[in-house]
Amino acid sequence: MSESQLIYETPFPRTRASLAKDLQHIGVVAGMTLIVHSSLRSIGWVSGGPVAVVQALMDVVTTEGTLVMPTHTPGYSDPAQWENPPVPQSWWQAIYDTMPAFDPQITPSSFMGQIAETLRTWPDTMRSAHPQGSFAAWGKHADAITANHSINYSFGEDSPLARVYDLDGSVLLLGVGYDNCTSLHLAEYRTPGAIQVLQGAPILEHGQRVWKTYKDIEMDSETFPTIGQEFEQTKPVKTGKVGSAQVRLFPQRPIIDFAVQWLTQHRA
Repeated sequence: MSESQLIYETPFPRTRASLAKDLQHIGVVAGMTLIVHSSLRSIGWVSGGPVAVVQALMDVVTTEGTLVMPTHTPGYSDPAQWENPPVPQSWWQAIYDTMPAFDPQITPSSFMGQIAETLRTWPDTMRSAHPQGSFAAWGKHADAITANHSINYSFGEDSPLARVYDLDGSVLLLGVGYDNCTSLHLAEYRTPGAIQVLQGAPILEHGQRVWKTYKDIEMDSETFPTIGQEFEQTKPVKTGKVGSAQVRLFPQRPIIDFAVQWLTQHRA
C-alpha cells in the first residue's frame, strides 16, 4: 500500500494519545507484561510512525510493566537450509567464513516490522542473545526476560517466551493474525514428539566470531491460525481496534496450555 493510499484510507491521523486510548479500551493496563506482534500499516497513517506507536504502548504499560517484541534474524542460519530463496552450494563456505557474528546491540531484526525494530533501538531496551530467535524487552522485567536465552532450543524453556509464561504475561496481536503468534512455538517444545534438528549461526564467544552449531526442533506455524480459532471457542479473547488495526488481546498461559493439548492430539 502506498503512502497516499494509506492517508486516503485513514479517516483521521492516528496519534500517540489516540493509540494509547485505544489500547486502554481493548484492555491493556499499567503493569502488564505484554508481548506484541504488530503491523504498522494496519493501524493507518500515524503521526510519528512507529515511534508514536511504541510511545503509546509505553504510556499505557508504564515502567511498572514490560513490553516484549520479537526481533528475530532468520538470515542468521545455515545457508545449506535456505529455501526462499536458496543460494548456490558454491557460496556456502564463503557465508560460513564471512557472515558477521550476531550482535544483540547492532544486528537489525528481519521481517518483524517497523514497530519491533523501533523498540529494539529504544534507550533502555534489552535484547536476548539468540542469533536467530532474539526478543527485545523494555520495562520492569526486561532483564529477567532477555537474560540467559539459551542458544539451544530457541523458543523453549530457556527462552524469553517461557519467562513471559512464568510472569503470566499477555499477548497483543496488533493488526496481525495467530500465524504471527510466536508464543505458540513454546507449545511445540512442550508437546511430545518434536523432531530434533541442528541449526547453525555465527556468534561471539569470548569476543571472537565462531560458527556455532546448536540443537533445535522442527517448527511449523501453519497450524497456528486453526489453534487460535479453536482457542477462541473455549476462552475469552478481547477484540477491537487500535487505530484501523484489528487486534486481539489474551493471556499467554491459557493459549500455550491449549496448544499443547491440541498439538498432542494431532501429533498422535
